[in-house]
Formats: sequence, structure tokens, C-alpha cells
Amino acid sequence: MRDFDETTITAAVLARFAATPDPRLRQVMQALVRHLHGFVREVEPTMAEWEAAIAFLTATGQMCDDKRQEFILLSDTLGVSMLVDAINNRLPAGATPSTVLGPFHVQGAAEKPLGATLAAGAAGEPMRVEGRVTSADGTPLPGAELDIWHSDADGLYDVQHGGEPPELRARFRTDAEGRFHFTTIAPTAYPVPTDGPVGAMLEATGRHPMRPAHVHFLVSAPGHRTLVTHVFAAGDPYLDSDAVFGVKDALVREWVRDADGLRALRYDFALAPLT
Repeated sequence: MRDFDETTITAAVLARFAATPDPRLRQVMQALVRHLHGFVREVEPTMAEWEAAIAFLTATGQMCDDKRQEFILLSDTLGVSMLVDAINNRLPAGATPSTVLGPFHVQGAAEKPLGATLAAGAAGEPMRVEGRVTSADGTPLPGAELDIWHSDADGLYDVQHGGEPPELRARFRTDAEGRFHFTTIAPTAYPVPTDGPVGAMLEATGRHPMRPAHVHFLVSAPGHRTLVTHVFAAGDPYLDSDAVFGVKDALVREWVRDADGLRALRYDFALAPLT
């Protein structure tokens, strides 16, 4: 078949993928073609616009290295990351909601004893973090692991610091009752990186790049699904306009001030059992 035009090209491309041996790959490629061609028909881009789109994707790839993943940032800001997360985390009632991992997680953070103090010398107000890890039915999970990381009061993660970075991440294990506690500093709202094509897209579309203040948690226990989530600061001005669409009401908490004057974040995590 030849002599394709705008009414016949889609069927022809779909036919080229019909013999793909892997059924899942065939499904993915044919769906991609249908939706991509549908988008082009709806928008009817000029050749200059098509070239600009190619240049945008090229620049996005060129921004990626071992410390920066601009395509993930693009996925985040288009809501795709949270959509994929939602599809892959249809959790039972009572389980803590998930969110995206984000670009600043680092494998192998140091394991600390309960009650340890992090962020020595870092800018920020001291904050006590405590809570409990249970199964979705409320059963305490002793020995559950919490991998935590967050920004400092300037909105920077440790990997964004030069020289001797502050310790803004650690791993903890819950006690015999599933409880955990440690002290760190209160993070603040911060912008996603804006020095690349994604930042240019946000500016061109009148969107801000800000994320509300939050602490990241990756929580795991034998026999349960690993939970990746954030806990957000109540009252943050960006809760309703998070640049990566990660806020859920169940993940918002008051960062209260205790009787001793120390700010405190309390949150109990409930993990979905493996099925």
C-alpha cells in the first residue's frame, strides 16, 4: 500500500505493527499511533510548530544526565507521573495514598537509630517527626523501614548542595509497636528546576513551578506493598496548585508546635497487604 494521505495514513501505520510478536508491545504501539495521529488531526500543526515540538523534545533529552531527568520532570508537570502512579496504586480502604517518587531519592541512605537528629548545620527550624506504621487493618508493623528525605529551608535537597551537603535523608526502622520518631528541620516550598525546556514550557503557559512544603517517605514492610508518598504542610499556599499534581487531602497535616516550642509533624502510615 502506498500513496498515503491524511485519511489513510493511520490505518497503514497500525497495520505495520500488527505482526509485532509481543502482544503488549503491539497494544502499546498501536494505541500510541492512534492517539498521536488523533492529536495531530485535532491540532493541525504548521511545519514550524512541528519543528518546534521536535526541538523541545531534543532539548529535553539534552538536559538529562545522571543527576537530572528532564523527561521525568516533563511527565510530572503534565500530570502523567501521578496518573501512572494512580493506575498502579489502586489501594484498599484504609491504606495511605501514594504519590510520585520525585527526582531526589537516593538509594542507600544511612540507617539511623530512632530519635536521631538530622540536618545538623542546615538552614531551617527544628522539627520533630513521629508516627506509626501499621497494616491497613491497623495491625502494628514492627521493624518496618522508613526511608525519608526532604529539602532544607532554602528549598534545596542535599544533592543540590556543593561541598559538604547537610544530611537531609536517612532510613529508620519502627519499634516493637510500629512507632518511629526523629528530629530534622522543617522544609519549605520550592520550585522545580526551571532552567530547561520544562521551565520554559511552564513560563510560556503562565504556570508557576512551585511545590508545597513536604517530607518524602518510602515505607516498606514484609508482606506489604511498598508505599511511596509525601506528607504536606497544611496551610501551604501551593497545596491547590502543586506543579506536579501530587497533593492529596489525606496527606496534608498541620506542622504543629508542641508545648516545648518545637515544631512537630505526626503521621501514621497504613500499608496495603500483598495480595
